[in-house]
Amino acid sequence: MEDKKQMLLRQLPAVDAILKYMEGMKESSSIPRSLLVQGAREVVSLWREKIMLQDDMTLDLNVATLAEAGLALAKKLHAKQLRKVINATGTILHTNLGRSLLSSEALRAVVEVGGNYSNLEMNLAEGDRGERYAHVEGLICHLTGAEAALVVNNNAAAVLLALSTLAKGREVPVSRGELVEIGGSFRIPAVMSLSGAQLVEVGTTNKTHLSDYREAINAETALLMKVHTSNYRVVGFTSAVDLKELVSLGDEHDLPVLEDLGSGVLCDLSLYGLADEPSVQERLAAGAAVVTFSGDKLLGGPQAGIIAGREKYISLMKKNQLTRALRIDKLTLAALEVTLRLYLDEKTVLQKVPTLRMLTITVKELESRAHLLARSLSKVIGDRGEVQLKEGFSAVGAGALPLLCLSTWLVAINLPDISVSCLATELRRGDPPLILRLQQDRLLLDLRTLHVDELELIPALFSKALS
Repeated sequence: MEDKKQMLLRQLPAVDAILKYMEGMKESSSIPRSLLVQGAREVVSLWREKIMLQDDMTLDLNVATLAEAGLALAKKLHAKQLRKVINATGTILHTNLGRSLLSSEALRAVVEVGGNYSNLEMNLAEGDRGERYAHVEGLICHLTGAEAALVVNNNAAAVLLALSTLAKGREVPVSRGELVEIGGSFRIPAVMSLSGAQLVEVGTTNKTHLSDYREAINAETALLMKVHTSNYRVVGFTSAVDLKELVSLGDEHDLPVLEDLGSGVLCDLSLYGLADEPSVQERLAAGAAVVTFSGDKLLGGPQAGIIAGREKYISLMKKNQLTRALRIDKLTLAALEVTLRLYLDEKTVLQKVPTLRMLTITVKELESRAHLLARSLSKVIGDRGEVQLKEGFSAVGAGALPLLCLSTWLVAINLPDISVSCLATELRRGDPPLILRLQQDRLLLDLRTLHVDELELIPALFSKALS
């Protein structure tokens, strides 16, 4: 057997022979030569391993066979890793799928600024160096009522910078019921520890009273902190301290109140039948000295952490050395500025910001789209299964409005003789990938997170996956 394996190893085509064959193949013309070389090397290594591990000595060692396999590997290496996917899950702010979608206006700004020189840090009026934050600071202040503002690369960074600046080496009381964990196991206590602030837990998980904060205040207290539990809710026998009460207590002891809002809301969503979520404007008006929130999520812009509040605290943060490490780049800044500008017109912002548009689209419109998609899919599925319309619920996602269930319409597909799990895998590996829900041996497509033009692509994706 060992002699047979050695004979096969000697018959294994050389990398150069496989590469030459690959270069003669039509599909290789668009692939860089360096990746073709890597594909050839990897396929030789793979076949060598097969020879050594298998007892079956009937492996195909034809150079054409290995070239095909090498080209497949090269294609995989050449393919983009970050790709567009079709989100049929109904989760609007799907963390795994990129959260907020940018408006067409924001995308145009990214292209314009990214493809040209810009006045990122230049004051065009004076001709001297300017601040990159100046492009959005005035907008944030106008929209929220803040005295000053600063933007970093995400909300965790915003909290980190605020605490590092205002509370490093000192104590910060926080309710035990607000010690949240966000995606990726990032926890408020861990962020506080990294900032140098000393966490002082007050109250209990379900009940915290103003007296708990009062008893925790001493000469080492730097500020009082409130964290909006945006990604979960404690219900039942509960009690929490209202922001205004906490601000009054802070005023008694000359202590500022920092509130981490998580998801930033700049418009009143309750006007559209959605659950009430505190807006940035409301929290600043209630007396919070500093409020931090996300630029994506409910605001509907790019990933960013926005810090808004009193000028004396924001100015200190701007001088913190961490600010440079956490700063946003020009593309994020371009997208954020345009997104914020859309909020200046309350009549059109709901249609122009995709997140808000998906949140407020009518159930009637979703039903109409569901009928169109169901008819198209019925032609593809044929007698292999059943396509039905079904009422259901969508989710906001990304830890925002966790108790809110949005009424929606679903297209449900039942295929008795086909594994829906395997079909879902094939759809996920399609071009573009289609991500949907699996429930009780059915595939569910939620119309809330589907673009109108994607309705035309989905039947073809099913047709290919079923072939």
